[in-house]
Amino acid sequence: MSPLDVPAHPAHPEPPAHPLARYGWDGHTAEAFAPYGRRGLTPARVVRVDRGRCDAVTAEGPVRAGIAPVVSPDPLLTVCTGDWAALEPGGRRTPWTVRALLPRRTAFVRSTSSRRSEGQVLAANVDHAVVAVSLAVPLDPGRLERFLALAWESGAQPLVALTKTDLAPDAAHAAADAEASAPGVTVLPVSALTGEGLDVLAAALGGGTAVLLGQSGAGKSTLVNALAGQEVSAVRETRDRDGKGRHTTTTRELFALPGGGVVIDTPGLRGVGLWDADEGVGRAFADIEELARACRFHDCAHTAEPGCAVLAAVDDGVLPPRRLDSYRKLLRENQYLAARTDARLRAELRRDWKRKQALGRHMAERKRGPR
Repeated sequence: MSPLDVPAHPAHPEPPAHPLARYGWDGHTAEAFAPYGRRGLTPARVVRVDRGRCDAVTAEGPVRAGIAPVVSPDPLLTVCTGDWAALEPGGRRTPWTVRALLPRRTAFVRSTSSRRSEGQVLAANVDHAVVAVSLAVPLDPGRLERFLALAWESGAQPLVALTKTDLAPDAAHAAADAEASAPGVTVLPVSALTGEGLDVLAAALGGGTAVLLGQSGAGKSTLVNALAGQEVSAVRETRDRDGKGRHTTTTRELFALPGGGVVIDTPGLRGVGLWDADEGVGRAFADIEELARACRFHDCAHTAEPGCAVLAAVDDGVLPPRRLDSYRKLLRENQYLAARTDARLRAELRRDWKRKQALGRHMAERKRGPR
């Protein structure tokens, strides 16, 4: 038999994709779940959490599960939409129970409005944090910067979606303003009505996990439906007088996209308090942080110090005063929250304030001169 007649060895077939691959299952998730698999538990991705129970998706399909109280008493480690969980089969009344959560790669956390200064996780294991901003109302740069600070802090890649471009008289100008408030972040004008920008947004989010964030009326649910190609999230009209929504979405829910990847829809957020967001604030204001490297003093507060490169940029018209004010505000808020939850830091801040007050009095006396 001629060598040419020898049948070729058949190519090794590719192993079948994991049934949860479309929900983000990968090698890292499999490795993290391995110890639980040896205990006979089942992997699942949490789709929705409601009143002590959650909807999740397993390799066999969607399930409803109870949440074991031993998962964690820490509010930052409670079961959240986007979590990867280890489920234990149960009885007739509770077929499944969440016994453990896999370590989170990323988590979008804000502070609650309670006086206890607790954090609240809005979404877990997110690759892209999409900040939805409606162009049907005037752009609020300060609110956008606040959202971006939390998005950067989460570990996800922020992206700004300027929605309802069909209602904007000057979308290009609004996009330029948004870009000025979001250095290093992609800004995409989109319209669920006309389809503008949806293909670019879908391509950017494909294959990963995205969370949509923003105020009520920003068009998040409409955008989810457009990306999903069908109505998966309920939508209500916004008020004509101010463009605000009516909290159609009442809980955070995860949806699979036909082109790959998943998206988490969230209720509109009225309050967006910072939570341990030092790094996030720094990245949201990367332009100011870069300018600060040229300040004469390494601990420059950018208020009245000589040789302050940030103040010089304001004087030269390079940096808008509004943006510096927003930066200061978020830094103060983040420090205040940290001080409420850390007695030692509170004491350090008090000493620092006293030192600055003493320095201020000394400089004022020098300026007045001898009497």
